[in-house]
Amino acid sequence: MTEITRLFDFPYYQLEVHNLDAALATKYDGKWIKTSTKDYLDKANAVSRALLKLGIQKNDKIAVISTTNRTEWNIMDVGILQTGAQNIPIYPTICAEDYEYVLNHSESTYCFVSDIEVLEKVRKVQANTKLKDVYSFDHIEGCKHYSELFELGKDESTQPDVEARKDNVDPHDLATIIYTSGTTGKPKGVMLTHHNITSNALDASERLPITSGSQTRVLSFLPICHIFERVLIYIYQYAGTTIYFAEGIDKIGDNAKEIKPNLMSVVPRLLEKVFDKIMLKGEDLSGIKKGLFFWAVKLGEQWEPYGKNGAWYEFKLKIASKLIFSKWRAALGGELSTMVSGSAPLQPRLSRIFSAAGMKVMQGYGLTETSPVVSVEMYANNLFKIGTVGKVIKNVEVKIAEDGEILIKGPNVMKGYYKDPDKTASVMTGDYFHTGDKGEIDQDGFLKITGRKKEMFKTSGGKYVIPPLLENDMKQSLFIEQIMVVGESEKMPAAIIQPNFDFIRDWIDHKDHKIGTSDEEIATSDIVIKRIQKEINKYNKNFGKWEQIKRFELTPDVWSIDGGHLTPTMKMKRDVIKGIYQDLYDKIYRQ
Repeated sequence: MTEITRLFDFPYYQLEVHNLDAALATKYDGKWIKTSTKDYLDKANAVSRALLKLGIQKNDKIAVISTTNRTEWNIMDVGILQTGAQNIPIYPTICAEDYEYVLNHSESTYCFVSDIEVLEKVRKVQANTKLKDVYSFDHIEGCKHYSELFELGKDESTQPDVEARKDNVDPHDLATIIYTSGTTGKPKGVMLTHHNITSNALDASERLPITSGSQTRVLSFLPICHIFERVLIYIYQYAGTTIYFAEGIDKIGDNAKEIKPNLMSVVPRLLEKVFDKIMLKGEDLSGIKKGLFFWAVKLGEQWEPYGKNGAWYEFKLKIASKLIFSKWRAALGGELSTMVSGSAPLQPRLSRIFSAAGMKVMQGYGLTETSPVVSVEMYANNLFKIGTVGKVIKNVEVKIAEDGEILIKGPNVMKGYYKDPDKTASVMTGDYFHTGDKGEIDQDGFLKITGRKKEMFKTSGGKYVIPPLLENDMKQSLFIEQIMVVGESEKMPAAIIQPNFDFIRDWIDHKDHKIGTSDEEIATSDIVIKRIQKEINKYNKNFGKWEQIKRFELTPDVWSIDGGHLTPTMKMKRDVIKGIYQDLYDKIYRQ
């Protein structure tokens, strides 16, 4: 039996234990094309043989940039790692200048891209890098297709050379450098070893509701260049599940209906958008249908795990499930029972509602620097508690520092930041990694995240404010799409808000308000401002007087990755947002 100590051991283990006819599935020209475990490894080995012919040496760096998750990414991952080289995944959505920085900082010698858009960005900067060549997954005129490697590596007589390289890969060797989408400054290159990631995948796998060898179907769409989805892909391979790669984030609903997934990973932002769409549809109903819809939602908001609300509640929930929630499930294929949520805090309200609807949301916590899983919920064995990120996984240790910071120790903690020993030293105390997050462990052993150390600020009156707590509460409002709490060293907390333009347009239509419906008109409308003030007043009641938002301004823009407001993992770039809307900030505090 293959012992899993290096990342490329996962598919070999799958071949021995599960040997799937459909290990990976990607849609091409409207048709799902399935790749068996054997074909997956045959292609990966051909890639390895080709890379040796191209002169790839141990510890060389090869960049992979893909707009969507796809079978080719995984073939390249195994093909690269078997040679002792490192896979450098790059976020497709960053700008060409950042491509140049990452390609140069990592000293990548080859680059594999998914499509024409990514290729064009790479071509802009290629002359300023050490790249010897670029290959693409799509067929693009003027660019080598990655299948040329299969031809170059078709001679199996050189496979012993690949086996020798594989044998020479130590579990503590570097496997990948992941450049974090920093909210400030240049990306940091997080060095993760084979042992970092394999140990984390194996330790975290016990928390996923997957029975080994079962016919579980998984839909994968979160960026595989991020360690969260990448580790899940290794866990899925270990468990022997078929992985379907979504065509894009805009096609999740369509793809889910086609493949009927049992499990998928999500980020809170996606769940918020899904919920907003569901609520908009609810608003369009009338009469008894509308009444039943909002009765079911209200019931969902009261949900507690393990039947704690009693038999009468569970009876009502069965009715709500049959009449209302069954339609929600059908929109995502009808067989989705679990979603794993990471990357940012999830509103407890959404956790309750989706769980009540039969699609339980398991929150996890981790960082790129911890490979990434530190803790994660599981519904079985009473390991689920709303408002927490579950219990810490085995072999990982969490310590809460005197100032409330979460410190992590374990085999999952990174090797360090690439070419930056000073930065590495600044986040390590002995074997403990300083996360920058604040948290607490409750009496039942569940970890709760209370905020971000750097995001917490003091007002001029000396009172502490924790923005994420306020923001997470305020975002429960259907009128608010994004909110950033400000006020460091100012006399009071305030907020810069991006309204939920789609919902507000629908609200204007329903209320028959005589106001314009462009984003600009909505952001400057007195009627909208007054309505959002009502929402702010409602949620302010949950906080102390010194924390409450006293003033706010609305932005006419949709905050986006392309606009520079958000990182590729949908986190707010606070300094950037403040800079973009300096005029609104000054209006709050200087006028």
